[in-house]
Amino acid sequence: MKSVTKRSPSDKGEAKSRNLTYVLITPARNEAAFIEQTIKSMIVQTVLPIKWVIVSDGSTDGTNDIVKRYANEYSWIEFVLLPERAERHFAGKVEAFNAGYARVKDLRYDIIGNIDADISFGPNHFEFLLSKFAENPLLGVAGTAFIEDSSVAYNYEFTNIEHVSGQCQLFRRGCFEELGGYIPIKGGGIDWTAVTTARMKGWHTRTFTEKTFFHHRKMGTGASTLLGSRFKFGKQDYYLGGHPLWEVFRCLYQMKNKPLILGGLLLFCGYIWAFLSGVERPIPRKLVEFRKKEQMRRLKDIFRNTLGI
Repeated sequence: MKSVTKRSPSDKGEAKSRNLTYVLITPARNEAAFIEQTIKSMIVQTVLPIKWVIVSDGSTDGTNDIVKRYANEYSWIEFVLLPERAERHFAGKVEAFNAGYARVKDLRYDIIGNIDADISFGPNHFEFLLSKFAENPLLGVAGTAFIEDSSVAYNYEFTNIEHVSGQCQLFRRGCFEELGGYIPIKGGGIDWTAVTTARMKGWHTRTFTEKTFFHHRKMGTGASTLLGSRFKFGKQDYYLGGHPLWEVFRCLYQMKNKPLILGGLLLFCGYIWAFLSGVERPIPRKLVEFRKKEQMRRLKDIFRNTLGI
């Protein structure tokens, strides 16, 4: 078995990361097509985790065999197998994450990360992120921009750079423990809820666009089509407290992206459907109010910047 090692930092600025330790958890459900790319990206990291727990959420496609092979070779990779589950949903992902968390919570570490099993990244990805935590004691959640279809998925002139995408989220331990972990929301939004709650509690959160990672499955299509995912995201925008005015402009902006026009319309239809159906909001009212205030402030900033005011 290969044990934990730390390689030479890539530059002096990132040497600070040597003073911080981290653990990772990866819930994986039928990820045989992608997970080996994730593992190969991890084993060449310039700073390795103390422990990386990969939790198979009842996988039936060969994921388990791939992970077991690497766990047998590298002592810092641990494989956990959960029983097969009939339905794929985000509450199940939280259950899988929590099974992994139970294996690391008593270890000594500074940073805890949640990474998906369908991503890949460069060899100093985590060293870079650790250096950002070392530079800013108030940084509670951090990540990098992600690439889909050969381009960065978000335009950060409009997308909130304080949001950290759920495919790769790192938390300062004190922040994560203050949040109480992830909320098991069946329809999704667990990553957004955690990051926004962290800001509401006074922590800094940030996507650092100097680095990127590759997301190999189109976001939101794990259990649905691309068009279905747009409708689902609209529903999600409603039950996660999105302001209706913000949603109008968001949908108009999305109409320029593929699928042209239709994607934005389906997003808006999902939001309206959730509103008319009285879909229950699974997050605290104070978090809804915090989100709406953030959105209105950002909308004003966008208009000011656009108009040069």
